[in-house]
Amino acid sequence: MADQDINHHTFPNGLTLIAERMEHVRSAALNLLVPGGCAFDPPQHRGLASVFSELIMRGAGPRDSRALANAMDNLGLDRDQSVGSINIRFWGSTLARNLPAALELYADIVRRPHLPEDELPAVQALALQDLQSLEDEPKHKVMVELRRRHFPDPLGQDHLGTADGIQGLTPQIIRQHYERFFHPDGTILAVAGNIDWPSLLEQVDRLFGDWQGTADTRLTLQPKPPGYEHISKETTQTQIALAYPSVPIGHPEYYAAHGAISVLSGGMSARLFTEVREKRGLCYSVWASYQTFKECAAVLCYAGTTNERAQETLDVTLAELRRLQEGVEVEEVDCLRARLKSALIMQQESTSARAGALASDWYFLGRVRSVDEIQSAVNALTPDAIVEHVRHYPPRDLTIVTLGPKPLKPPA
Repeated sequence: MADQDINHHTFPNGLTLIAERMEHVRSAALNLLVPGGCAFDPPQHRGLASVFSELIMRGAGPRDSRALANAMDNLGLDRDQSVGSINIRFWGSTLARNLPAALELYADIVRRPHLPEDELPAVQALALQDLQSLEDEPKHKVMVELRRRHFPDPLGQDHLGTADGIQGLTPQIIRQHYERFFHPDGTILAVAGNIDWPSLLEQVDRLFGDWQGTADTRLTLQPKPPGYEHISKETTQTQIALAYPSVPIGHPEYYAAHGAISVLSGGMSARLFTEVREKRGLCYSVWASYQTFKECAAVLCYAGTTNERAQETLDVTLAELRRLQEGVEVEEVDCLRARLKSALIMQQESTSARAGALASDWYFLGRVRSVDEIQSAVNALTPDAIVEHVRHYPPRDLTIVTLGPKPLKPPA
């Protein structure tokens, strides 16, 4: 695979620009990471980052909320913003010729937002609706509770926040959040598509070069003890969620950790689907995934089943997780290699995916992994390497959360 055309530049103010030229496409995408995610929400104002991320899009620079939305629509800008634990992410994709105009708009958003006080009540109402909808989505709720109980506080906090936290927000609190976090040092702007690097560099320097300040991103992490929690709710189904520690991105066993997840839950031929769902008919949904922070990572598992078969589902799922230590078949590794390579190739066709990968790599690793590097690591995966990893990091120190009418018996 040919070398990628990637450039990066860190400005004197600390802003990092990363760009990949993709000559075969006509589009371009940007991904802007700004510190200020939900982990920084004060305990009494959980939900602050989410409310802020909505309000910051309601007018910036010379445009009010309607004019800003119209300007983005006129560019054909497919866009969104989201709140992670550490960063607020702004994303936009459009025709490559419209990228300079889109960057002008985002420069106004992050540097000259209106944060209109009169629109705060409406944004709070929307946030409260999102929070309330969690009660109607037990699968989502059990995973929110799992992350909150497993990851060190405040990394496990969910962006939806709390009703009291949202209702207690004021325009002053919103403005203080902006003034604390929206600074260039630590901000990452990633661009992918049919772009010209010198022109892009000049424009970003003009738009952001005189921006000043450093965000206060200090966090004191409070580890959570493992254990079992049950959320009592009269439902016809039981939701089961569990987590255990894994290795974070950048660790020598990172790719082996991904390989293990793929063997467990990489498709309809993966172990959890075939052993728990297909052969035994225990549940309608079962999967495993991986989540990483800089400091820690975890394997997360979910199963949704009937109340009558909930205990058996938990027991069999745990047994499958542990059985991974006994061996992995060559055919399973061949399948996971094919899946991972397919995902990698598809990512190369999407400017949005590439911009997201550039920003993520720089945030986590301080560099961008090449496609060849990732492909070589995937090719190097073997059954022995995956088994060795899962023996180093077996399913122990478990956090288990269930939601349903009756608690289950956790493993000893």
